[in-house]
Amino acid sequence: MKILHTSDWHIGRTLYDRKRYDEFENFFIWLLNTLDSENIDVLLIAGDIFDTGTPSNKAQELYYKFLCNVNKTKCQHIVIIGGNHDSASFLNAPQSILKSLDVHVVGAISDNLEDEIIILDILKTPNTDLERITNNIPSSEISKLIICAVPYLRDKDIRTVSAGESLEDKAQNLIQGIKKHYSAVAELALKKRNEIYKECMGKKPAYIPIIGTGHLFAAGGIAGDGVRDLYVGSLAYVNIEAFPKCFDYVALGHLHIAQSLGGTEHIRYSGSPIPMGFGEAKQIKKLITIDFPENKPENHIHQEPCLAGSPVKPSINEVSIPNFQMLERISGNLDHITQKIKELKTNHSNAWLEIEYTGLEIIPDLKIRLDEAILESNLEVRRIKNKRISENIIKPYFSQENLKDLNPNEVFDKCLEINKVEEADRILLKASYQEILNSILEEDLRAS
Repeated sequence: MKILHTSDWHIGRTLYDRKRYDEFENFFIWLLNTLDSENIDVLLIAGDIFDTGTPSNKAQELYYKFLCNVNKTKCQHIVIIGGNHDSASFLNAPQSILKSLDVHVVGAISDNLEDEIIILDILKTPNTDLERITNNIPSSEISKLIICAVPYLRDKDIRTVSAGESLEDKAQNLIQGIKKHYSAVAELALKKRNEIYKECMGKKPAYIPIIGTGHLFAAGGIAGDGVRDLYVGSLAYVNIEAFPKCFDYVALGHLHIAQSLGGTEHIRYSGSPIPMGFGEAKQIKKLITIDFPENKPENHIHQEPCLAGSPVKPSINEVSIPNFQMLERISGNLDHITQKIKELKTNHSNAWLEIEYTGLEIIPDLKIRLDEAILESNLEVRRIKNKRISENIIKPYFSQENLKDLNPNEVFDKCLEINKVEEADRILLKASYQEILNSILEEDLRAS
């Protein structure tokens, strides 16, 4: 069986007010073709499907159209978990309808741990739709796969607040809560697998892989544009030891750069499929394929329970994603910037540009000059940073132009600087601010 791991689509994301629906649509067309060309059985999406908990009608249209079109490919199942950007109630609302399309959604944890255990039947050779409906398929032609579909674990879901706890206590309690949750899910998955083994009526069963998911910031991971701390500042990063050894593969989301963790091959972030900002412009975006060998009984030694790691090693590979919209960051003096624009025009580029002017001369009409430079081309200037103007003319911290360039954490840092807050006090203030900010960002406006 073959699984494809992707995450962090952020459908509906804009780049300096520029909508990116064409990029998402082109990615989905490419992904549908890839599901067929790579003979994918299961598509696994590890959170942050949408960029906001209240996605636009166009974003929703792209999402549901893609899910319906997957049913026309060789892919047999889709498993989706919620991320920190997603509304759990929005993702979960059409669960029963989507399940009829073999789309399994876990938007958030619930009171029933079994909701996070998804047992899939994979046809070794996909048969006709009629056979799927009637289940008239020999058991020898079916492989099984268990997904521990752990979504983004919100602080309030897994940590008990204690009076007077320190910042370190909060972080440690949170990490322990995450580990405890993964341990409980893994234990239940092993129990389910052993129940299936016992149903084989004494026959030696084929090995059933267990895949874990997560949407979090794991220790040692490298972030990308737009990735924010999920918990109490940067203290609550989860070590890979939190993921039980019975997981044959761990599909992670939240970080936008494709990477494996801690020298392992099987604990991975797939990264985002398109650059989330100009800081990711030069990255090669990727998907991950996980290919398990044919599940013949002789391929494994039955262990009860399997706590020492997988006896069946999957083949793990990266698939590069095409660049659907070129982004170009140009930094330098005016001569360098205009020369670079000329080169892009010569190559008939349609790039979106982020320009940072760092020359010594003050150029108040920089935007006008840049607009003239890109005339008769498909280039678009999406952002201009004129450092000389900022440093020499705009003295107030909170001019309208400056606020556009600052994220909420940077604004708070500026407040601390202006009010001359002592460094020792800043750590707790920033941690408290982060908690308040996360609670606002994670409020599910669709929940009732």
